[in-house]
Amino acid sequence: MNDIHIKQLENRLINSSPINNSYKKLEQKNFEEILGRAQRKNDEIKFSKHAITRMNTRDIALSNEEMDRLKYGFNKAEEKGVKDALILMGDKAFIASIKNKTIITTVNKEQLRNNVFTNIDGAVIV
Repeated sequence: MNDIHIKQLENRLINSSPINNSYKKLEQKNFEEILGRAQRKNDEIKFSKHAITRMNTRDIALSNEEMDRLKYGFNKAEEKGVKDALILMGDKAFIASIKNKTIITTVNKEQLRNNVFTNIDGAVIV
């Protein structure tokens, strides 16, 4: 019986020690930090290898403002339940997998004319 009380006392001392409490806070902070990074990463737009190649060959560059507009377009399409979208932004167009947060391909103003876009279920103009 005394062994049980001693063990309980030891556990209370260990659990209430400042070292253990700071370790728990550190664990919680690390988890929150990792979770925050994971959530931010999920908000990032990815570009497929094909899209990057098209952007390079067609001299398409995106400013920070345009990236923000693209994210806005993704969010709008997602709100409406769109899976694959055509996102029009000025003289640029993007075919995007909304679910995967990935740009599949890009088109500049020269390729926009007389072009047919297939396999999309929505369009967003930003």
